[in-house]
Amino acid sequence: MRHANRWIDSKYVRRKGRLVASRDPAEVGVGSRLVTDCIAALYDAHLPRFARGRLIDLGCGKAPLYASYRDWVDEITCVDWPQSAHASPYLDLEVDLGQKLPFGDSSFDTIVLSDVLEHVPTPEGLWLEMARLLAPGGHALVNVPFLYGIHEAPHDYGRYTEYALRRFAGLAGLEVIVLMPVGGSLHVLADLLAKHLAHLPLLGRPLASGVQGLVALFDRSRWGRSVLERTGPRFPLGYFMVACRPAEPSGAEVPT
Repeated sequence: MRHANRWIDSKYVRRKGRLVASRDPAEVGVGSRLVTDCIAALYDAHLPRFARGRLIDLGCGKAPLYASYRDWVDEITCVDWPQSAHASPYLDLEVDLGQKLPFGDSSFDTIVLSDVLEHVPTPEGLWLEMARLLAPGGHALVNVPFLYGIHEAPHDYGRYTEYALRRFAGLAGLEVIVLMPVGGSLHVLADLLAKHLAHLPLLGRPLASGVQGLVALFDRSRWGRSVLERTGPRFPLGYFMVACRPAEPSGAEVPT
């Protein structure tokens, strides 16, 4: 990763030992704090478990997860679109994620694809490329939005259910290890309401923060966890998944 010594927090920050959404509105809009907190918690839990060896951050932007994976891996490569909306001083290479990627087979042990798949017009092709880039036993960590507004237009091409994500992974020969909804019906309602409230003058932003804060507080209760478990599968804000390239049988050659 270029200029790693100059890296600074952007979308995610660490507070009291936990990864959370930045409260800087220039990095995360007030109306998006709840969903970003949810996604941060999932990466915080799963990067230490699955990030290893040579990591590539596809569609890296400002590499907001860098501090969360740097201690678990040996080498980091950051790539992004030439037309990315998030200019990055950490970029190693500009690539078109809709085309064949300029790396050899089995080049990486870990892939991070965070909030990127919806911006790829040919998702099946990217999944095949990720499978090719992964070494046997390597993992791809992916999150995508679902019940979420259009963003980075006109490069916003799709919303994918858990069934589509399983299909993409299966077609690429990857095994799904983790696949879970991000949030549930209350999170969807709070997200939509907060995004609208945030545009009101004077009290809009405090109200938006308050709505999301109440849902986050409710999540910590037994009732909140119950509502999340019951509504998440049908009304998710998004999905988080980990997919693995199966390890080769002993003595088998790695396919190219």
